[in-house]
Amino acid sequence: MTMNRDDIFTKVQEVLVDALAVDDDEVSYESTLMGDLGAESIDFLDIVFRLEKAFGIKIPREELFPAESLMNDASLVHNGKLTDKGLNMLREKMPHSDITQFEKDPDINKLANLFTVKAIVNYIENKLNKK
Repeated sequence: MTMNRDDIFTKVQEVLVDALAVDDDEVSYESTLMGDLGAESIDFLDIVFRLEKAFGIKIPREELFPAESLMNDASLVHNGKLTDKGLNMLREKMPHSDITQFEKDPDINKLANLFTVKAIVNYIENKLNKK
C-alpha cells in the first residue's frame, strides 16, 4: 500500500497528538516539535516508537533526530556553533530537513528548530519509498 504525502501527514499528526497531548490543529507542517508542540527530549523516544508502529518501519537510533551525536563531538561544535564539519554531518544525517536558515547561524541552541513536522513527513516518505 502506497501512501501519499497527505496520508503520511495525517498519520504523523495523529502520532504527535497522542504523544504530546496537543490538538490536531496545532500540528502543521511548519510546527517545531519542541518550540511549538512542547516536546521534551524524553518525548522523542516515544514519538519514534509510535511512528515505527504507525507506519510499520524501523527507525534506527538517532536517524530521525541526530542532535545528541552532533553535540557530543568537540570537532563538530566550536563556541556553541556547529563547525563546517558539523554542518556537513548535519546535512548528511538530516537530508529530510531544510537547514538553509540554520546554516546562516548554526547555533546549537537553535538545532531543535530543525525538528519539524515537515521533516518527519519527509523522513517517513523516504523510508516508505525505500520499502
